[in-house]
Amino acid sequence: MPSPEQVVQAQLDAYNARDLDALLATYAVDACMYAYPATLVAQGHAAIGARMRLRFAEPDLHAELRRRVVLGEVVIDDEIVTRNFPEGRGRQAMTMIYRVADGHIIDASVIAGTPVLDER
Repeated sequence: MPSPEQVVQAQLDAYNARDLDALLATYAVDACMYAYPATLVAQGHAAIGARMRLRFAEPDLHAELRRRVVLGEVVIDDEIVTRNFPEGRGRQAMTMIYRVADGHIIDASVIAGTPVLDER
């Protein structure tokens, strides 16, 4: 069985490849996504898939891992994510907190920083 760090790395790789099937394979079927600390934004593959399908439509989408902390079943990623916001292309600091059990992400929480648009 893959370690929690391996599961989260596979999720990040699938995210950057915009591979929805590979991304969903890293999540438990009933996994939950939260806006930190506890606002449920998606539950289960269908809802997570719908959310990620929208994100994957962004042409400049890319998450750069700056640092990772692994504490047993919990993996915390500090990332800079390049996105296409309605106002234009920019970057956003994100802290992702994943909990992994039985080789799958069972919940993920995001702390999102303020988007910073690229200069024109």
